[in-house]
Amino acid sequence: MDLMVSPTLTIPAAELGWRFSRSSGPGGQHVNTSDSRVELLWNVAESEVLSDEQRALLLTGLGRRLAGGVITVAAHEQRSQLRNREIAMEKLGALVAAALAPPPASRRSTKPTRGSKRRHQAAKQQRSATKQLRKRPPSD
Repeated sequence: MDLMVSPTLTIPAAELGWRFSRSSGPGGQHVNTSDSRVELLWNVAESEVLSDEQRALLLTGLGRRLAGGVITVAAHEQRSQLRNREIAMEKLGALVAAALAPPPASRRSTKPTRGSKRRHQAAKQQRSATKQLRKRPPSD
């Protein structure tokens, strides 16, 4: 089954590799015989569906997660191998989409307005007056 990352990018099933192993956690006697842990592998460096620009974005965006140009996503949350396969596909899709997303706009610093400065000062004076009222009256 192909993985649709965005309307412009779909990773064909032929480029995805799967590995299965025994998962830790609940499952009773059946867990000792089923390979429910799933690892999904995709070779970013040799993928044919990526443009050069997309490949560069992914290689820089996923830098630490890549091992030899291959990204690996593991899923072992569920007891079912089928459900873990679906989770692994969702995780890979989210990772790739996040790496291809444009960077957020940089923050432009602004100065506080004159009115906000006045309100801030008035609030401080009000707080100070409240605390002054709590003091013990001077004894003569």
